[in-house]
Amino acid sequence: MKKTALLTSALALATALPAAAQNLTVFDYSGFEDPAFHQSYIDTHGGAPEFVFFGDEDEAFQRLLAGFQSDVTHICAGSVPRWQASGIIEPWDAEQIEAFETLNADLVGQDVLSGSEDLYFLPTDYGSTAVAYNADELSEEDVTSLEIFNNPAYAGRLSIPDNVDDAYALAYLATGVTDWSDVSDAEFEAATEWLRGIHQNLRTYWTDPAEISQLIGSGEVLAAWVWNEVPVAMAEEGFNVGFSRNTTEGSSVWLCGYVNMVEGAGEEAQAYDYVNALLSDASAGPLLDSGFGSANDAALQALGAEALEASGLGEVTVPVLAQLPISNEQRERQAEAFERIKAGF
Repeated sequence: MKKTALLTSALALATALPAAAQNLTVFDYSGFEDPAFHQSYIDTHGGAPEFVFFGDEDEAFQRLLAGFQSDVTHICAGSVPRWQASGIIEPWDAEQIEAFETLNADLVGQDVLSGSEDLYFLPTDYGSTAVAYNADELSEEDVTSLEIFNNPAYAGRLSIPDNVDDAYALAYLATGVTDWSDVSDAEFEAATEWLRGIHQNLRTYWTDPAEISQLIGSGEVLAAWVWNEVPVAMAEEGFNVGFSRNTTEGSSVWLCGYVNMVEGAGEEAQAYDYVNALLSDASAGPLLDSGFGSANDAALQALGAEALEASGLGEVTVPVLAQLPISNEQRERQAEAFERIKAGF
């Protein structure tokens, strides 16, 4: 009788707790825990998943290889080949992705949409990288070319991200390459030399959006290669900041999404509920307000051209380099060269 009562009490307590509680673990960048990004998941399960944060994807990768378990992990497209080769991720079932038919084809890839390849990487959010500038000190005419980073007049007052993908996207564009999927040795060397050439002009390699926002806002940095969320946040705080996506050589688009972990301990159904919440129509607005474009193109376009332009995701008339997955060999070659350049070699 006593045991039965205890079991009954335990069952009542369990059913009184939020259904989702901590049953799904999301390994992510800080900021994506915003409830507005996955409200339908919360509504369905009575609570948010457990979020664990990492600083960068190399750190995340090493922690997972060392035994940390997550159910879904947020990474960007450039990391996908290495993660797939490692065997720690498995394909998504496209039939369980509610917005699959309205995903942006340029972000997913035609092979995946046609069903001829497995969906190892599910795009959920994207943004642009271009030149932000202190509009109190520079005019739009001053930032019509990426060669601003080579201008000795601005030496010590320029910055680019401490991020190999963004750095090489900039360098390839500056040296005439708009598709990095199959660059030649000569194109790689030209981009590397360009990065080496601007090193002496840089105030810093920024690592955090708040850091570069402060540097631009104070006038310490006049122009920087940044993600579109930076000028959006700065404008909201009252800074006079410009964002030039139509530089002569072009601008870049980065792409991130979620991978399905092989060793996840949570319920697989909840993993699908989570990514479906992120890709829902209701999440597109909150994501855009934070500077992120939803990969659900129908939901994003429904917000209107004015909203897209205000968030730095409007249409451009210049070449765009999409930071889509590249081979492990190319990424490692770029990473090694970038580390040497930052060290002064």
